[in-house]
Amino acid sequence: MSSSSVSFAVLPQLTNILSGGLNTAALAKFTQQHEDADKLKIAVVAKNGTYINPQAYFGVVHSHIKKLKLEAGSLSSQVEPWSKIDAGVSVTKVDPNANKDSLDNGKEYSYKALVLNTGFDHSSDYIKGLDQFEWGHESNNVFVHALDNKERTDRNWYTGYNLPHGDLICYSPAFPYKGEGSDFYALYYESFLVRDKLHTVAAKNARVQYWTPNKEIFQFPYANEVALDECHKRGIDVMFGWEMLEVKQDSADRKIAVFRNVDTGEVIDKDFTSAIINPPSKTHSFLTEAGLVDNKGGIDVNKYTLQHKKHENIFAFGDAIGGDLTRTMTAAQHQNPVVKNNLLNYLHGREVNAVYDGYTFIPFLTGHTYASSFQHKHDWEPTALNHAVSHYGIFGNRYYKRLVSSQQKIGEKYGSFKKNHGPPHWHYPATYDALEHNQYLASKGVDLSEVRHANAQAKIVPETA
Repeated sequence: MSSSSVSFAVLPQLTNILSGGLNTAALAKFTQQHEDADKLKIAVVAKNGTYINPQAYFGVVHSHIKKLKLEAGSLSSQVEPWSKIDAGVSVTKVDPNANKDSLDNGKEYSYKALVLNTGFDHSSDYIKGLDQFEWGHESNNVFVHALDNKERTDRNWYTGYNLPHGDLICYSPAFPYKGEGSDFYALYYESFLVRDKLHTVAAKNARVQYWTPNKEIFQFPYANEVALDECHKRGIDVMFGWEMLEVKQDSADRKIAVFRNVDTGEVIDKDFTSAIINPPSKTHSFLTEAGLVDNKGGIDVNKYTLQHKKHENIFAFGDAIGGDLTRTMTAAQHQNPVVKNNLLNYLHGREVNAVYDGYTFIPFLTGHTYASSFQHKHDWEPTALNHAVSHYGIFGNRYYKRLVSSQQKIGEKYGSFKKNHGPPHWHYPATYDALEHNQYLASKGVDLSEVRHANAQAKIVPETA
């Protein structure tokens, strides 16, 4: 195995960043806009050179947004020329005890600090037969929602439209997964079905069904209750506790989905006419092997500082982190400045003081041109604007248009070719109060020992009487 060049690998200030999406590239560019940037050397390791903007995907699929808005800026455009970029390669091993990581091209990096934004291993291969259906002829009406390339949006343009009879299966995989909070499209598709029934191009027995191995649609209890109520009102069958194992065709060319009950182990065959599937997400094996994840497969970080609970020099954000939260692009954007601040403070020997309050935004599509939304913080605490818009009528319609446009623009700005300080201020870096004066922690009665890393806590000299 070859080692990275001395100018990068052995510098004590090398910050190595492993990326699974545009978030980390954004972190790299935002970090380098900091006043201490000239003292840092940053390496970005990423599987892809460009990424799909998650917040534009669904709008592009159904032509609400132009396709050119789908792709984010390239890695090379988002970081300074002196940064080290390894694009098109994957990480095979992380050794947190030796502060090293290895790549599949034979390189090895040493690091002083490591930021992980790996996302998930998100693949159709985890459902038997799905890969054959998704790239088959469009008449099979089996669509896979994955943020992998622009061609995917062309393939998925007809998603949800054609249901002349039978059942439309909407499937979400087990938590945690890529697309949480953004892949509940059952209500959206039901609005198409109602229109088609009125126009007599769909049979009265055609139904929309939502299947998942989970026991809820959203982990946010408030949102879950609202979504279930809407499904009940609109006749959508909700099938909790069923894991999809396979899709196939029988001897009569009927499409069959094979499900297993997660409680009893019972396996059933379910015929369907159309299916919209979000395939399972799995934790990258190198994270598990390195002992960096919790018992649910999420990177084991402090939920406030996003610093690893065991390894003080490792930070993480985005879909891959553990804890009770909804994994959306908005959540990652709000985590980004926290990681940036805390990473820089750690490297310069200052207190890790930025606090993530758990904020995330969840779009709630109730029809083809109607929407509302949910917003929450840590411990599923609703924000002041949570569910502030009605599902239908003029306000729901106007909000839908604003939602599609604003989400696309935020995502485009976040992953653009332009260098800036990133959210929330863009033109200047976010700053944070000392932990003792943090208003969020004080309002929740959080003891600072729950926020500080054990190593940092051990350095604090207790006051004597």
